[in-house]
Amino acid sequence: MTTIGFIYPDHAAEDDYPLAERLLGQRFPVEHIYGTDLHAVPELLDLGSPERLKEGAGLLAKHEPDAVVWACTSGSFVYGWEGARKQADQLAEVAGVPSTSTSFAFVEAAKALGVRKVAVAASYPDDVARLFVEFLGAGGVEVLSMSSAGIDTAAEVGELSPEAVVELAVAHDHPEADAVLVPDTAMRTLGVLGAIEDRLGKPVLTANQVTIWEGLRQAGAPVASAELGALFRDKGN
Repeated sequence: MTTIGFIYPDHAAEDDYPLAERLLGQRFPVEHIYGTDLHAVPELLDLGSPERLKEGAGLLAKHEPDAVVWACTSGSFVYGWEGARKQADQLAEVAGVPSTSTSFAFVEAAKALGVRKVAVAASYPDDVARLFVEFLGAGGVEVLSMSSAGIDTAAEVGELSPEAVVELAVAHDHPEADAVLVPDTAMRTLGVLGAIEDRLGKPVLTANQVTIWEGLRQAGAPVASAELGALFRDKGN
């Protein structure tokens, strides 16, 4: 059994991880770090700082993870491509195992599925959502359309109903997009992935989904599942 450790900011949708444990038969311990949950650039830069991630890695050490992931999209892409790479490298150094972040997980997942053009259905305010678009572009993923729901805090995102999550994704598709990307690990998405993909007829990549997938990939232990969307249907991805 593979153990992937997740550093999760505050509290919102972390119950997606025990759900994934049950579906995939792996260990996904989650440890929390705390800061403001405001979706604003200064606060996000603080949330993803080396000091906070070092604290998270220390909390995960007792679980002896095979890989560690900073389970926060905005707290990684807000640093830009090079800054996020440095963030992940520093995390790997303190954790002593392969490490990455949700932002890089989106890019790797898109590559695995052969996705080149996407629509982004973001919960963030517009200025933060645009930084995600820039990050994806740096990773070779073209964004055809971007929506921003303008939700200011992670706590509010965590309160979205399953129906609201489905509608957020479905309503912001683009007809020429290969996939729809739904960032924000504060959003519960694992339980509705099938419903969204059935409605859209194309792959959907969500923050907690790609975070878990990339953690397993970093550990060299891909796992297939029929319940976690197109990304998990082929364990060879």
